[in-house]
Amino acid sequence: MADKRRCVKVYALNDNKQWDDLGTGHVSSTYVERLQGMSLLVHAEPSGTLILESKINPNTPYQKQQGTLIVWSEAQNHGMAISFQDAACCHEIWKTICQVQGKDPSVEITQDLLDESEEEQFENSPETFELHDLPNCELGQLQQIAELVTSAFTSSTRKERLALVLENEDYIKKLLQLFHICENLEDTEGLYHLYEIIKGILLLNKTALLKVMFSDECIMDVVGCLEYDPALAQPKRHREFLTQNAKFKEVIPITNCELRQKIHQTYRVQYIHNILVPIPSMFEDNFLSTLTTFIFFNKVEIVNMLQEDDKFLGEVFAQLRDNTTGDDKRRELLFFFKEFCAFSQTLQPQSKDALFTTLTQLGILPTLKIVMGMSDLQIKSAATDIFTYLVEYSPSMIREYIMKEAQKDEDDNLFINLVIEQMMSDTDPELGGAVHLMELLRSLLDPDNMKATSNKCERSEFLSFFYKYCIHNIIAPLLSTTSEDICEEDNIVGSDKNNKNCLSALRFMRRMIGLKDELYNCYIIKGNLFEPIVNALLDNGTRYNLLNSAIIELFEYIRVENIKPLIAHIVEKFYETLESIEYVQTFKGLKIKYEQEKDRQSQIRKNLRSILYCKIFCESASVLEEKEEVSFKENIEEGEAVKPPLESDIQDQYDKVVETEKTEEDENIDLPKRTSSGSFKFTSSHSAGAANGANNPNYSSMIGLVDYLDDEEKDKEDETSPRKRPHLSS
Repeated sequence: MADKRRCVKVYALNDNKQWDDLGTGHVSSTYVERLQGMSLLVHAEPSGTLILESKINPNTPYQKQQGTLIVWSEAQNHGMAISFQDAACCHEIWKTICQVQGKDPSVEITQDLLDESEEEQFENSPETFELHDLPNCELGQLQQIAELVTSAFTSSTRKERLALVLENEDYIKKLLQLFHICENLEDTEGLYHLYEIIKGILLLNKTALLKVMFSDECIMDVVGCLEYDPALAQPKRHREFLTQNAKFKEVIPITNCELRQKIHQTYRVQYIHNILVPIPSMFEDNFLSTLTTFIFFNKVEIVNMLQEDDKFLGEVFAQLRDNTTGDDKRRELLFFFKEFCAFSQTLQPQSKDALFTTLTQLGILPTLKIVMGMSDLQIKSAATDIFTYLVEYSPSMIREYIMKEAQKDEDDNLFINLVIEQMMSDTDPELGGAVHLMELLRSLLDPDNMKATSNKCERSEFLSFFYKYCIHNIIAPLLSTTSEDICEEDNIVGSDKNNKNCLSALRFMRRMIGLKDELYNCYIIKGNLFEPIVNALLDNGTRYNLLNSAIIELFEYIRVENIKPLIAHIVEKFYETLESIEYVQTFKGLKIKYEQEKDRQSQIRKNLRSILYCKIFCESASVLEEKEEVSFKENIEEGEAVKPPLESDIQDQYDKVVETEKTEEDENIDLPKRTSSGSFKFTSSHSAGAANGANNPNYSSMIGLVDYLDDEEKDKEDETSPRKRPHLSS
């Protein structure tokens, strides 16, 4: 199903402005080392040949059309397009493109297209051609350098040329050396210019430049330059915060130096990203896309390094499960793992599959079961957030674990029952935690994300499991508020207080019926769940209140939507009780719907019976005729007497029909009965028949299908010469 969903067609615009079909294949987005960036790949099926390999350029306008088409230009007059079979897959690839370019996925085009004349004007301007060298990196030139960097954002061509000049020289490091000189000299004006220069270089969206600026040698100086925003009265203290306030905690010792350095770098780059938001409107075009991508791939590397460490994650889970681990340590471990799960959202689907398979093998779900049952609110909250990542990623994985767990543990000790208990006992006055857990349960119970294969139906299996092991925990509060003891305490049957306790249960029932799900309807009928509703209506008496209206609306909905199984169940079981309610026509309407459906089914059976009778009798007649002709010819040749055909030829065919059909008491036509003479009798109470036999109450019409002789006539016939019985067709 996943392969089918990712199926696409690739098109290229030819010189005649016509779209050429390059082939069909499966699309993916991944980092290509050779291209130094995220790329779109399409491999042909079934050969696996590469049809498309296109780097997602931060400056290229991509456009999404009709929800299933992405169009862009690889070069001048070289348009490309991918047509998706599935809109969800199109949106997934679109999100990747927008992530690289730092755009909101809700947009339909990622870049504003410049007017051609405007672009030509920028390209042909003298300043553009003169941008081969930057001014010398000196204190006296900082203002000119700042103006040059700012002016480059008026054209994409100028930005590209500025980036090339900065890449070819060791210019950034020289600028950062000037930063130390300006600080030592307390040169405020120079520091303001450096802020504009460094900020502009960050917004050029060039990976090569970012690698230099975010190196261990330069990154803290870059942060220092960003402290001197001319719009602020006093400089910010970003470096002080990063070096003194922000403390790196190793919940498990990290022995990999490269991993530790990558974690430090990612935190600091994320901090720089936050400094630059919000930014002036002139920079909105390519808003921090490469910076975002840099952080994105750093997170991917961190997750992969941790996953490849055979001992690290195993030690995390071991300490979380250890009873001797203190709450402070356990809290830090969970906070770390929560951030690890957040980082893992950046992985591609295949890598994410491998990660969560590893986590499952390490026992993440049993571990979460332990920590979610603890009293510390921060621990429970962090564990719930981690559980959310797992449910969002693969609800089927969670369902499979829960059902396997039921084979080992008692009902009340199941993980899902623990989640239900946490939902019920939420101490938050606003029920924030309860609502969160309710959404997770709803996702687990959603039939739309349940898988169905040729040998397994997850929907049927899990819902059956849930109703057997879990539903009693969910409805326990409802039952406790509607118990007989509470009703007795109210001392008034059907009182308004008791009615308020019932409304929640009624809304739940209404929501189930509104789904029009056959499986739910079967459970409703099997569990006789309408009985308490009917009793509540009767106990409410003549009161015209919210409970009365809600119950009437429930039955009216069933009537209007013509939910046949429920209509039949209500009428057959409760109509005699509800028949006396006449202030609404709902129940009479249900009876009418029931009778109409019953008549329709009866007419269908009659029509089928008539067709079957006609078909079988006609076939029997034809067979008898053929047998008689063959027998007659053979006997003439052999000089033997012609024997009458057996009655069983017709009777056997008739019996097969009678065995498969059931007659109803209210039908007007009875099944035919064979008489002693071998004929078949149809007893009819129709008006025509009654008129012909009005004087005889036992009147019946006789239809002789085969004119068999009685016993006396047979004896006489044996004494005379043999003769052939009349044909059915005669």
